[in-house]
Amino acid sequence: MNILEKKIRAAMSEGRPALIPFLTAGFPDATRFWPALMELNDNGADIIEIGVPFSDPVADGPVVENASRRALSDGVNLRQIITELTERKGLITTGVVLMGYLNPFLQYGFKNLAKDAKAAGVHGLIVPDLPFEESAPLRGILKKHGIALIALVGPNTDKNRMALYASENEGYVYVVSIMGTTGEQNALASQAAETIRRARSVFTVPVALGFGLRNPAQLESLPEDAQPDAVVFGSALLTHLDEGKSAAEFLARWR
Repeated sequence: MNILEKKIRAAMSEGRPALIPFLTAGFPDATRFWPALMELNDNGADIIEIGVPFSDPVADGPVVENASRRALSDGVNLRQIITELTERKGLITTGVVLMGYLNPFLQYGFKNLAKDAKAAGVHGLIVPDLPFEESAPLRGILKKHGIALIALVGPNTDKNRMALYASENEGYVYVVSIMGTTGEQNALASQAAETIRRARSVFTVPVALGFGLRNPAQLESLPEDAQPDAVVFGSALLTHLDEGKSAAEFLARWR
């Protein structure tokens, strides 16, 4: 069992969803990023998704897009992220996932990426613009190093297509609550429950829900059989940190 699945199932055994904060590398700035990440690590995060900045983040809303562009302007890149993760290996006790678009991973080289990411303590990758039909080369290389390639599915992903991802997926499946880009929605879309149910009927790994989550009250709109095993929050956390507030304060509302 991949360590990411173990982390989520440990949280489930405590009767709660696993907490998966998303933080763009280098945000709010180079000085505050690593302290914020360690604060998440030390205050209840089960897994941390680190966003790899990219110039054309097509699936991201304005908050994450702005964070990515600010990080790029400060010179943040994938090699730097992996190098600094390697320097902190052993200090980070959460699961670690890199979430980014395919181009930076291609430029790094899949073999070098898998080897270096493993050495840095990375447990999984999410690549939003990599369709299943083109994922075999990266998936195979990552698997040799014990790194999961995590599926991203949404309201428009039918059961047959989910089954394709489920046949190879490890760690967890990331369910997108809404169609469109990431951001802060006041309420979960009504289709979120149906997407979770569909994913749960196909995948054997835990189901994580993301896109638009900002507080636990939003989950109250979901019926009991559609409660996620893990929750992912990004835009709300980035906004919170950019206002000078602490990561621990943000996580406290979810615990």
